[in-house]
Amino acid sequence: MGNLFCCVQVDQSTVAVKERFGKFDDVLQPGCHCLPWILGSRLVGHLSLRVQQLDVRCETKTKDNVFVTVVASVQYRALANQASDAFYKLSNTEGQIQAYVFDVIRASVPRLDLDDVFEQKNEIAKAVEGELEKAMSTYGYEIVQTLIVDIEPDVHVKRVMNEINAAARLRLAANKKAEAGKILQIKRAEGEAESKYLAGLGIARQRQAIVDGLRDSVLGFSENVPGTSAKDVMDMVLVTQYFDTMKDIGAASKSSAVFIPHGPGAVRDVASQIREGLLQASSVS
Repeated sequence: MGNLFCCVQVDQSTVAVKERFGKFDDVLQPGCHCLPWILGSRLVGHLSLRVQQLDVRCETKTKDNVFVTVVASVQYRALANQASDAFYKLSNTEGQIQAYVFDVIRASVPRLDLDDVFEQKNEIAKAVEGELEKAMSTYGYEIVQTLIVDIEPDVHVKRVMNEINAAARLRLAANKKAEAGKILQIKRAEGEAESKYLAGLGIARQRQAIVDGLRDSVLGFSENVPGTSAKDVMDMVLVTQYFDTMKDIGAASKSSAVFIPHGPGAVRDVASQIREGLLQASSVS
C-alpha cells in the first residue's frame, strides 16, 4: 500500500538503499520517505545499524603439537555514513569476517605453547581485532570488539592436564601433611623434654628436702641427748625408716612376697646403703 502511494517507511536503527533505474541513488534514514516508482525509484534493500555478533570456531595446532579449538566472538556493525559500501561491496559479511579470524588465529597460535595460548589470549584477540579493523573498514563496517571466549584442547589432552593438576595438588597436600607431622613431633619432643626437666627438678628438690629434714633431726637429737654422735642418730633414724618400710609392705593388701636378708647384721648393712645413697643424692643436688 505504501508503494502504491509512493511512500515507504524505514525503521529505527535501519537504513534503506534507494536506486533509480538500477543505479544507486541515496541512503534513506529512519522515517517516512517519498519514493516515486513511476520515475524509476525503488528500494533495493535494508541495512541494520545494530551491533551484531559472530562466533567463530577455529581449530589449529600449538607449538607443542596440541590441537585446540579457539572460539572468537566478533562484534561489528555497519557505518551509517558508509552504508552504500556495506551494501554493495560485500555480499557475505560473516564469511569475510570468519576468513580473517581463521587467518590471524592460525598464524598466531602455532607460535605459542599450549600454556602460553591461555595466558596470551588477550593478545590474540587484539591481533584479530586489528586485522579485522583494517580489512572491514573499506567495506563500511566497524569492529566494535573481539574476544577470545574459549580455548578447548583435545579431550585427551584436557584429561591429562586435569590429572597433572590433581597430582600436583596431591603432592602439595602430602608435603603440607608431612610438615604438620614434623611440627607435631617436634612439639611433642619439646614437651617431653620440658616435662622430664621439670620432673628432674622436682626429684632434686624432694631429695634436698629429705636431706635437710634429716640434718635438722640429727642436729636436734644431738643437742637434746648429750653423748650421742651424729652417726648414732643417723643409724637410729635409718633403722626406724627401715622398719616402717617393712610394716608398709606387710600391711598392703596386694603386696607380693619380698625376700630380703634379715638380722642384726643385715640391718647394719641396710643402714649403710641408705646412708650412702642419701649422701650421694645430696652431693648431686
